Amino acid sequence: MIAIDSSVLIDLLGEDAGADSAEACVRDALAHGPVVLCDVVVSEITAGLGHGSEIMDVVEEMGMSFLPVERKAAIRAGEMQRRYKQRLRALGKESAGQRAVPDFIVGAHALLQCSALITRDAGFFRDYFKGLKVIVPKAA
Repeated sequence: MIAIDSSVLIDLLGEDAGADSAEACVRDALAHGPVVLCDVVVSEITAGLGHGSEIMDVVEEMGMSFLPVERKAAIRAGEMQRRYKQRLRALGKESAGQRAVPDFIVGAHALLQCSALITRDAGFFRDYFKGLKVIVPKAA
């Protein structure tokens, strides 16, 4: 099972410049098994594109499904975000553009409940979620 990040779905559903590479990546992932969205991703694509139930209908027609975040993933996300803040403090970068809890929820969900994550934000997820297989859509 492979999780998908909102950045890739917004590219795909919003028909942005990255839509072709996102579509190819999702098709490939679906050929190997289920592709799922967590709670945060559903919320983010609804915020970015609107029409939440209609967007989910389109996502489901493409073959993807919803998989809620389990408690263990939510706890891991909080722990990772706390470590992230401690790391920034230690580097004297507390006021730097901080990552919010939703980013950590997406990563923890993918790490603990899935086998990989499709995202355009590979650096962050590889840095904070060691062992998570990260799949990045290739530019067309």
